[in-house]
Amino acid sequence: MTRPRAAGEDPVSAARPGFAVDAHPIAARSLAPGLYVVATPSGNLGDVSIRALATLAAADLVACEDTRVTRVLADRYGIATRLVAYHDHNAARQRPKLLAALAEGKVVALVSDAGTPLVSDPGFRLVKEALAAGHRVVPVPGASAVLAALVASGLPSDAFLFGGFLPPKAAARRKRLGQFAATPATLMFFESPRRLAASLADMAEVFGVARACAVARELTKTYESVRRGSLGELAAAYAGAAPPKGEIVVVVGPPEPGEPDAADVDALLSELLVAYPVREAAVEAAARTGLSRRTLYQRALALKREGNDGAP
Repeated sequence: MTRPRAAGEDPVSAARPGFAVDAHPIAARSLAPGLYVVATPSGNLGDVSIRALATLAAADLVACEDTRVTRVLADRYGIATRLVAYHDHNAARQRPKLLAALAEGKVVALVSDAGTPLVSDPGFRLVKEALAAGHRVVPVPGASAVLAALVASGLPSDAFLFGGFLPPKAAARRKRLGQFAATPATLMFFESPRRLAASLADMAEVFGVARACAVARELTKTYESVRRGSLGELAAAYAGAAPPKGEIVVVVGPPEPGEPDAADVDALLSELLVAYPVREAAVEAAARTGLSRRTLYQRALALKREGNDGAP
């Protein structure tokens, strides 16, 4: 019986260099020319797929964020393919070389330091330009910190939105969070340890303290942990504490069903602004709706300005 051909494999090509799993050598079949976007482990080296190993072994070169990081994986599995660095600082210089290799009919594998490429790394532009040039782009799926955090969080997974890294400055961060506040989906963000406490505090203010949350840290690694609670509880837990170590994904549950929509909130604020100053109107609206007082205050200010602008 003939083995089904995986995406991108050339069934008539001769065998190429292979790899080893637990000291057992495995031959890697030749691949059709193109750019192969290969997911690698996000921490635990055992999380790599056989197809990923075969692709890395058969490639003419592997473009990676840090050759030292990818070398650890390659050495573990006996892969001798040439590694070249491709990251934010050299992408403009290195990308034409990778595209030239593709134009010569080479097999180029793209990996990130951990997980699936193109998720908050410079791979997107390479894929975009490779497609524009008519080259084949083949995904080789595998580990993803985003999905690992989602399934471990205990929060709804039927609809989710990945927001990447939030802005480092507080005002810009709160503005960005405000854009997601009413999204009817679980929200996911990457965050650095030193900004985690500030980001959780801003999320509690913008989304409301009752929103469910999980902080996933060092996923698939030795000190993996997932801390769950409300945004208010987690913001208080990390406030003033030493920054945690490792890579972090913050997962925030969707708004509870029945939260008032924007039109209802505006109507309530407009009614309250007749009898109260802006700040007191926001406090009262927060008590009635459970929404963030800061968000309501900003909206009340905007309604007040709109009213004044329209005054005769």
